[in-house]
Amino acid sequence: MDSTALFDIRGQVAIVTGASSGLGRIMAAGLAGAGCTVVLAARREPRLRALHDEIAAAGGRSLVVPCDVRDPGHADLLVNAALGEGRLDGVILNAGVGTGSPAENEDLARFHEVMEVNVAAVMRLASACAREMIPRGGGWMITLSSILGKRAGTGMGVAAYTASKGAIEQLTRELARQWAPHHIRVNALAPGYFPTDMNAPMVAGEGRLEAMISRIPLGRPGEPHDIAGVAVFLASRAGGYITGQSIGLDGGMSAW
Repeated sequence: MDSTALFDIRGQVAIVTGASSGLGRIMAAGLAGAGCTVVLAARREPRLRALHDEIAAAGGRSLVVPCDVRDPGHADLLVNAALGEGRLDGVILNAGVGTGSPAENEDLARFHEVMEVNVAAVMRLASACAREMIPRGGGWMITLSSILGKRAGTGMGVAAYTASKGAIEQLTRELARQWAPHHIRVNALAPGYFPTDMNAPMVAGEGRLEAMISRIPLGRPGEPHDIAGVAVFLASRAGGYITGQSIGLDGGMSAW
């Protein structure tokens, strides 16, 4: 068996939400670098265009589709953009927001916004993708959970964020169960600490980064290849028997 062919995703077309920064940007670049055409989706068009230019300079292909996942019309917009390339193979449902405050002072309007972006919008786009994937015989989906989808937070209160990621863990399992007969694989990635704009508050302040690293058994933060490689794996034939799983990418933090 040619093991290289198992990881080949050339010719695929996939959507990545939240592609303008952070983990979404990393995964979008990783898919494109492996030969997948990527529909780049996020609110910040200039950042998407900068990524598009980087992908093109490296010989890859991408499309820039500015959108806000809070807009119900974003799902059809992104699916149609992918189909304009001839097919839709996969989607990375990465767009997300967070908030921090003690639970007794939680702003419920903000709580609902987090759940809308992190859960409801995921369901909306996943459903739209599934409606296209089912007739064509299958596809793959990657949702974004977190180490905080598996355990409580530390420091500032993150009730909305942890609730949303716990919901994503269960939604991933349920979608995988329902769509497995249609050969659609649905898995979650659960990152620990990666240096991103969203995670910057976690390590702001003297000694906090060192304290964070001290809790990671592998002794380092996550690096781009740590998540890009897993995304490519799950998009490929090599990941073809994996569905309904949440894969921890945390250097061992959640192991004990």
